Amino acid sequence: MKALVAVKRVVDYNVKVRVKADGSDVDIGNVKMSMNPFDEIAVEEAVRLKEAGKISEIVAVSLGEKKCEDTLRTALAMGADRAVHVETDAVLEPLTVAKLLKAVAEKEQPQLLLLGKQAIDDDANQTAQMLAALLNAPQATFASKVVLAGDEVVVQREIDGGIEEVALKLPAVISTDLRLNEPRFVKLPNIMAAKKKPLEKLTPADLGVDTALRIEVVKYAEPKARQAGVKVADVAELVAKLKNEAKVI
Repeated sequence: MKALVAVKRVVDYNVKVRVKADGSDVDIGNVKMSMNPFDEIAVEEAVRLKEAGKISEIVAVSLGEKKCEDTLRTALAMGADRAVHVETDAVLEPLTVAKLLKAVAEKEQPQLLLLGKQAIDDDANQTAQMLAALLNAPQATFASKVVLAGDEVVVQREIDGGIEEVALKLPAVISTDLRLNEPRFVKLPNIMAAKKKPLEKLTPADLGVDTALRIEVVKYAEPKARQAGVKVADVAELVAKLKNEAKVI
């Protein structure tokens, strides 16, 4: 069984990003970049399934500029067998990402497609759902437990009311949530070994996908600073402030 895992290069979660002075974009010059944390969980889950004998091959795929190779090498060091890099300098919208992943999936024919539930840079939470729709494949989002059994996968997914369990026929698309696992620490020997693992290069043109933007970004802006809180003497004063100042009641 083959698993395809999508990984994205994003600003490291410890970095506080700033909007450019002209509001045209977010300034990511000279900041630390790393694998999207939710995608890291997806890679870890694929590796655990392989270690359990449920998966025979893990293919990591990333879309974007040449520096995405570093992210793919991290996935290879974690335990992926080989990587596919769709290299492009174009800005990729979620639908375009889904179309590119669909094309890679049709080429690789995986039985399991694992993605992080969202990327921490745009927080779109759209790609996995769009990919499942394009492939006409069953999907399970926000997975907190994944169990492969024969030709189906049982997924426990987090919902507002608690945990929902669904069974999907393979091939299927799964997006991973935080509580699914804790990614392993990558050791130096594995990092060195990852440099020798195969990494295939493709372009959107090779896959027949148009990367033209369909959404126009007008402006980026930082959220307004939160005002300091105030203490009230009693409930009557609280109600008065909510009614007369905040005007929420």
